Amino acid sequence: MSDSVFGKEYADAYDLLYTGKDYNAECDMIEEVFKRYGDGFIKSILDLGCGTGNHAIPLARRGYKVTGVDFSSEMLARASSKVHSCSQPLPEPQPVFLQGDMRSLDLDNEFDAVLMMFAVLGYQLTNDDVLAALCTVRNHLTSGGLFICDVWYGPAVLAIRPSDRVKIVPIDNGKVIRAASGKLDTYHHLAEIHYHIWRLNGQQLVNESQESHQIRYFFPQELGLFLSCAKLQLLGLCAFGDLERAPNEGTWNVLVIGSTK
Repeated sequence: MSDSVFGKEYADAYDLLYTGKDYNAECDMIEEVFKRYGDGFIKSILDLGCGTGNHAIPLARRGYKVTGVDFSSEMLARASSKVHSCSQPLPEPQPVFLQGDMRSLDLDNEFDAVLMMFAVLGYQLTNDDVLAALCTVRNHLTSGGLFICDVWYGPAVLAIRPSDRVKIVPIDNGKVIRAASGKLDTYHHLAEIHYHIWRLNGQQLVNESQESHQIRYFFPQELGLFLSCAKLQLLGLCAFGDLERAPNEGTWNVLVIGSTK
């Protein structure tokens, strides 16, 4: 991942831009995966690419021991701030947030489950980077532990293709506007999404920033091969949010479920 993404300006706007994302429903889905594939033994979770803690914190509130790791110090600062400002204190142990690169991370610890949510694996752009990240997953999983991630699904990305989009989020005394445009590099399985963000107080522009994110998309056989090379096995591939539905060319996001061999 480039160190030029998820900087201060983007991190400041991140939670505002995803106010409508139902993280509690996603945590319900994660727990359903635990029940179906984890035999009820999942107690500890490593959340790689944890961002501002929007999965780690509710999962900790549900009683899991959670360690979150992210490359961006700005995102981690906001995660830690949320823990300290919770209106209802989190149960012990509270989630731990650490800065690190998932390609080389070594916590000298094992977890019952490892998560990479919100297309985090897609920020590993080369084959070597993807495999290094998955080897980190394998090295931090207990025997029989679960790996859960979501990725952009190649057949759908090629069928639908990125489009120009504008998102407007009302905030106190103003609004945040994000314009997004994208293009594909089909040879390298990459989508490049350019974000332009404006923050207004009333009609006055108070902040403006731009970031370009490269995100890899994946195909089913490719995912199986990557997991196998990392000594993981692919247990399931389904539409994100619906464990019963197989992905198709209309399914941009898919859920990947894996385990140690």
